[in-house]
Amino acid sequence: MKNRLLNIIIVVALLQSCDRFNSNEAENAVARVNDTYLYKEDIKKIIPEGASKADSTLLANSFINNWASNLLLMDKAKLNLSETQQENYDDLVKQYETDLYTKAYLEALVKRSIDTTITKAEADKIYHRNKESFKLNDELLKLRYLTLPQNAVNLDAIKSKFKNFEKADKVFLDSIAVQFKSYSLNDSVWVRASQVLEKIPVANQTNKNQLLKKSNFVQLKDSLNLYLIQINDVLLRGDYAPLDYVKPTVKQIISNKRKLALIKEIENEITKDAIKNKQFETYK
Repeated sequence: MKNRLLNIIIVVALLQSCDRFNSNEAENAVARVNDTYLYKEDIKKIIPEGASKADSTLLANSFINNWASNLLLMDKAKLNLSETQQENYDDLVKQYETDLYTKAYLEALVKRSIDTTITKAEADKIYHRNKESFKLNDELLKLRYLTLPQNAVNLDAIKSKFKNFEKADKVFLDSIAVQFKSYSLNDSVWVRASQVLEKIPVANQTNKNQLLKKSNFVQLKDSLNLYLIQINDVLLRGDYAPLDYVKPTVKQIISNKRKLALIKEIENEITKDAIKNKQFETYK
């Protein structure tokens, strides 16, 4: 990305340097390739504020060398490429410039005008229309878990409150959470089973079946720690992902459709206005 940005800056510098050469300002030049000059102000633009003298010199030399290499290569290309090839590349450059400007303009208009509110009815409609696309490739779980030392204080009380998980139990567990090596008590959110296996090292493919049973309490341990896991709900591979799990994707689908519709509307309005104001005409 940095190299691409540097190349864009160099191309801009090439165009600007050509203009200034035509204005007979070669006295401020820091480099020359044939009849094209590079100027001090072009170098200043690429030096970050506060850069040391050594860094500034390094950046300037690198920029000058890249500028010269690109110009020399372009000159060679123009000598060796056919007129047809050059015309094709000129057309591509013009199209790329047009695309850059129109894309930036349309994005600004869309950002300013688009309705970002998405109702539940809209989300439901898109979800059901695209439901086949939301089949699961991984199991989903709703669970809570915690990891604590096997010799933890009040272990029996912790187990009991973790299983019961009433409001007072949640408050208690939150109050002693500093004792837990890792934990998640938010059991209303769907998570991928593969994420659970990553988070809980002792959970693996061997005991994975225990995690795929609804309303199942699982207790695992290794040489140091005890792992308490309460499974609330399970969705298997091939099941449909619930809307609350794929809602970000659904919102993106709706947003993209609105953007495309708005862009089409903008393009139509611009064309209509141009015809009305006699800025655009077609001839038979």
